[in-house]
Amino acid sequence: MANILALDTSTDACSVALSYNGELLEDFRIIPRQHTKQLLPMVEEILTEAGISVAQLDAIAFGRGPGSFAGIRIATGAAQGLAFAAELPVLPVSTLAAIALKTTQTQGVSQVIAALDARMNEIYWRAYQLENDVLVGLGDEMVCPPQALTLPGSGDWCAAGKGWSYLADMQADVQQAINNPLQDIYPTAGCMVQLAAADFTAGKGIAPEEAHPVYLRDEVTWKKIDQQKKKSEQ
Repeated sequence: MANILALDTSTDACSVALSYNGELLEDFRIIPRQHTKQLLPMVEEILTEAGISVAQLDAIAFGRGPGSFAGIRIATGAAQGLAFAAELPVLPVSTLAAIALKTTQTQGVSQVIAALDARMNEIYWRAYQLENDVLVGLGDEMVCPPQALTLPGSGDWCAAGKGWSYLADMQADVQQAINNPLQDIYPTAGCMVQLAAADFTAGKGIAPEEAHPVYLRDEVTWKKIDQQKKKSEQ
């Protein structure tokens, strides 16, 4: 198994995880607005506990978003800095996928809709399901008003993540289908390590300078601008 360090600062939680020689170490803390001060000391602590240095790693993973704009920049920058110094590849990991994986592992479910609060009365969300024990995303990651969320097909869906605080604003069929959403499930570095390990094996590591946060809202804005330009050119 690859030796991977993972970092996540996409929400109020700050977490660091290390997979080394088949063992998993994790430090998870809910510390709003303290990520910048606490992240690197947490990295140092977990490496010291394992008795290794960054140079002994195979890659560094990080929560690339969606999530807090400031938060995902912190994890991205830290991952880039550590990877540059040790000449390691980086592995960007979706925060929504991390929520979904955590949910399947703790709740014993196979279908999850992960959602985060995107502020401005919008949510980030994506549906996932387990196929042969592999987490598969259905459709694209989305940012939209809560009422625009639609159930992706039949079956029982487990709802996880802070974005489900908007359940009362969603369509009637969604409210009827979703019972007791698990708002306290966060994206964690521990789950990101697991997702990153599969990506590392598949050769999906990238150079540190190629690592970028995923904001979604910016992407949607630019898509609309591109569409408007194309219309004006016709």
